[in-house]
Amino acid sequence: MAHFMDMVQSSLFEGITPEERVTMLSCFGYYLGSYQKGEPIAMEGSYIRHFGVVLSGSVDMVKEDIWGNRTLLVRAKKDDVFGESFACGEDKLSSVGFYAYEETSVLFLSFDKVMHNCQNACTCHHKLTDNMVRVIAAKNRELMRKVEVVSKRTIREKVLTYLSLQAQNQQSRYVELPLGRLELAEYLCVDRSALTRELAKMQEEGIIDYDKNCFRIL
Repeated sequence: MAHFMDMVQSSLFEGITPEERVTMLSCFGYYLGSYQKGEPIAMEGSYIRHFGVVLSGSVDMVKEDIWGNRTLLVRAKKDDVFGESFACGEDKLSSVGFYAYEETSVLFLSFDKVMHNCQNACTCHHKLTDNMVRVIAAKNRELMRKVEVVSKRTIREKVLTYLSLQAQNQQSRYVELPLGRLELAEYLCVDRSALTRELAKMQEEGIIDYDKNCFRIL
């Protein structure tokens, strides 16, 4: 168990030693989940009391409308946390679905037990609670960036805004996108074919250059 927790680099456990993590897990419990590519982890409308920490693979948070159109909201990568916004809600009902983007393993923890002091009064529990608040704040900032992108009126404006945010995060005009074309279209809420055509036009006009998922802002 100690070796397992030593490999977890999530910001949720920042400032907490592997030994302290083991003590906390044994105190308020946990369980592990393994999922194949495309397998649902939690469906829309699910009752969520436990949030997840991605141990390997990645998890997509997806919103689907009544016509079956999917919008990719967030992709949680290794060591990222997901589901915490719904686990802390009053009704604990998820308004989105969570799916394994690839073969994925997840550590699940009870949100209520993490946010409330345990009977054993673990000395590092306050640090864990502070970290959880920071994780939630960071997730809210990420969703705000998503709103900034999709609120643009044209595909070109959405692409340029998204690339600009990626360039700022990677501190370079050469950026490698974490999303393929289909996922990028879902993230931008646009048609995949229309996105492909617009990217080609932008390349012809000398605005961007790209090869697969590697982009250069000219």
